[in-house]
Amino acid sequence: MGKDLAKNKKALFDFSIIETFEAGIVLKGSEVKALRAGRANLKDSFARVIKGELFLLNAHISHLNTTHSAFRPDERAPRKLLMHRKQIDKIFGQVTQEGLTLVVLALYLNDKNIVKARVALAKGKNLHDKRETIKRKEADKEARAAMKKYA
Repeated sequence: MGKDLAKNKKALFDFSIIETFEAGIVLKGSEVKALRAGRANLKDSFARVIKGELFLLNAHISHLNTTHSAFRPDERAPRKLLMHRKQIDKIFGQVTQEGLTLVVLALYLNDKNIVKARVALAKGKNLHDKRETIKRKEADKEARAAMKKYA
């Protein structure tokens, strides 16, 4: 795995991840530059299968100040995710039958310096699960602090 350019930290809190996939993403040139500069926000983003194709919706990639105004793409435009047809069909089946959600966990550069998206099939956590997650994190933090104190 390469370097993460943008992470969706909220997704790990709101969803329990079942399976992850790698997908290519269709970007314009200036968007790639903006991603490398860390100008992306995946907070409210999600993926959806539309007419047999996978799209990343609501992801915000802001352009650089150096981008010419005529070439500035829409920052919230739907971006096509590239996967094999069989994979998309499998994912679509699971989303429709089991009520799972498709979330994008991260945008990253792979070994060949190409921007990829880490897509995950996830199940929404309810309030109870979220509280459990918070309790576990706090317990881990306290344990680490205690260990540091005695080390």
